[in-house]
Amino acid sequence: MDYYSQHSKFYVAVDCIIFGFQRGALKVLLQRRGFEPHAGEWSLMGGFVRRNEDVDDAAVRVLENLTGLRNIYMKQVGAFGSVTRDSGARVVSVAYFALLDIDQVSEEITSEQNSFWADINDMPQLVFDHQRMVKSAHERLITLVHSRPVGFNLLPELFTLTQLQQLYEAILGHAIDKRNFRKRIADMAFIEKTDEIDKVMSRRGAALYRFNRQTFNEDDGQRFRL
Repeated sequence: MDYYSQHSKFYVAVDCIIFGFQRGALKVLLQRRGFEPHAGEWSLMGGFVRRNEDVDDAAVRVLENLTGLRNIYMKQVGAFGSVTRDSGARVVSVAYFALLDIDQVSEEITSEQNSFWADINDMPQLVFDHQRMVKSAHERLITLVHSRPVGFNLLPELFTLTQLQQLYEAILGHAIDKRNFRKRIADMAFIEKTDEIDKVMSRRGAALYRFNRQTFNEDDGQRFRL
């Protein structure tokens, strides 16, 4: 027996807010739509949930198709279900944000997807309620970086302290005192100084650091505070 036959049916989609960090700016991966409605306009990247697919699995699938990457850091932002949000049909979308190293995404895939990395502070107008999704995802990210080391997902494995500070300034939207920032970093044993030197971005050759995921264990009472 179909217990729900008297209820109307509609679509469920996922939309992915993919954050990256490049040249001191927090960026979002956007796509020029190649189909109606709103063909030719800018949007987030997403897709519909398949009949026999969990919503989380749909987001993982979409992320892999759009970036070529697996095991991306991803968190759900929430559901967006305004009746008029999508002019094509009645669609409820579950938004996710993802954090990745831009250099890991091939330019070939970006070109194939007709997408580009936009500075979060200089984005074009987006279709539907995608602008609101980006705002909600950014607010969630700001909350997380104050107490969780999620920002390292946006950096290469080895990074300078200047890069790390610029990343957090880009996420938080304000300058951070250099001396206090480095003092806090020095107290975190899980941020390790390596023997390697950055000779590309730094003329004098800045030390390169890494985040030791094995050393960091929140269950043991460790905290990441910035």
